Amino acid sequence: MAAQDVLGQTARLASSSALLQVLFRVVTFGLNAFTLRYLSRELIGVVNVRLTLLYSTVVFLAREAFRRACLSGSAKRNWTKTINLLWLTVPLGVFWSLILGLVWLHLLEVPDPSVVPHYQAGVVAFGLSAIIELLGEPFWVLAQAHLFVRLKVIAESLSVVSKCILTVTLVILYPHWGLYIFSLAQLLYVSVLVMCYVIYFVMFLGSPEATKKSFPVARVKALLPSFVEDETFVNWKEARLTWSFFKQSFLKQILTEGERYVMTFLNVLNFGDQGVYDIVNNLGSLVARFIFLPIEESFYVFFAKVLERGKTVKDQKQDDVAMAANVLELLLKLVLLIGLTITIFGYAYSQLALDIYGGSMLSSGTGPDLLRCYSLYVLFLAVNGVTECFTSALMCKEEVDRYNFVMLALSFIFLCISYFLTHLYGSVGFILANCFNMGIRIAHSTHYIHHYFRESTHRPLTGLLPSPALLLGYILSAVVTAFSEVLLCCDKGWMARLIHISTGALCLAATLVTMFCTETKLIHFVRSQ
Repeated sequence: MAAQDVLGQTARLASSSALLQVLFRVVTFGLNAFTLRYLSRELIGVVNVRLTLLYSTVVFLAREAFRRACLSGSAKRNWTKTINLLWLTVPLGVFWSLILGLVWLHLLEVPDPSVVPHYQAGVVAFGLSAIIELLGEPFWVLAQAHLFVRLKVIAESLSVVSKCILTVTLVILYPHWGLYIFSLAQLLYVSVLVMCYVIYFVMFLGSPEATKKSFPVARVKALLPSFVEDETFVNWKEARLTWSFFKQSFLKQILTEGERYVMTFLNVLNFGDQGVYDIVNNLGSLVARFIFLPIEESFYVFFAKVLERGKTVKDQKQDDVAMAANVLELLLKLVLLIGLTITIFGYAYSQLALDIYGGSMLSSGTGPDLLRCYSLYVLFLAVNGVTECFTSALMCKEEVDRYNFVMLALSFIFLCISYFLTHLYGSVGFILANCFNMGIRIAHSTHYIHHYFRESTHRPLTGLLPSPALLLGYILSAVVTAFSEVLLCCDKGWMARLIHISTGALCLAATLVTMFCTETKLIHFVRSQ
């Protein structure tokens, strides 16, 4: 597939994934606002922090390394061996579910049954849901490698909507069920997700469309583990790369979910405070995650397909290098401007957003400061997602192994800083520690990118430099909206709030006009792709 075709399909995949993330975050956003009226903060804290952490840890440790390794390189490969390798995620998931399930049941603090009933059943259900989801991993990787955009949209949309409907129904009818509600909803979510992929491939394989596309898998039976006579069970090059990524993914999970591990294992916040932190965290990431995560996932595939892992820039096709450098530069500029916009306007509108969303329970206390800090953290998330997806797609096995040592040291430093900052500043300390963590990771990735392109004429890191006029626009917007918040928000009535919102809207409009006038190359890229 030509590089330009890959870029077009990747952009469509990123756009569709972004729409999915909008759906996920809006559903979570609405679900939290709804359940706050029916359930306790403690129950929400246990579900959204403790049990979700169990599920995400099992899934991440069992599959992340396999995804990275099996999506590297061309889609033309020995898919029998790749599928065999991917099925190893299931026993790995069973292992992690059992080990971590025992930790969650016997080593961590058990919530008060009168406040959070059926905790043990919740642990079992969330561990089981991780295993069920891993059963669909070979199907997911095959679809992702061949850029099946519509399948991903339909499967994940149906699973989220099903989970939402069941949760709302049970919360209204049986609020006393406690964790049974979220356990059943989680099991339904992963079951619908896996069945959508299975049903699609059962219908697709052997069809005229599959034959026309020369799809590398001909029968449904070929999606199951199989031995090939006189050949190894797996591709050992992919297996070794998977092991390297596994060591890295273990550390990356600690860095990604570090604050939840500190909350879970060190008890620095009670379950109610954990619930408030998670609600604010979901609100803060509502815009950030639905844009940045799809871009990172989709353009990882693009960079991995266009450039060959482990080769220097001189040994690559120069047309592909030029395209990759141009895309990287524009992606950096795109996420930087989105991140700056959220940081500037998030600072002045955090308290108002929390007051509208959850009332005084969220807008008083540390809630507004937490959301303001998260607005800054979004900027770090934006840049790190793109720089790290490029380095992950290009690093050879030896470079991945060296990076693992950096991640190991960073994990230890991050956990220590999280612990101490939380004792000093409460839940705000988690966000500050995450900013430090992301800053170090960005420094490593930008150093790699600079070193990679130093023997070429391309300088994609210039994407991190906005135009002076746009920078001035952001500074003026920050000053005006900050004064507006002091004068008009948030205890002076709805008329004052509307004036405050109108002030922000005018500043945002002026910023966007400046952006359209000064960043013409970026605007053309977004429109065309």
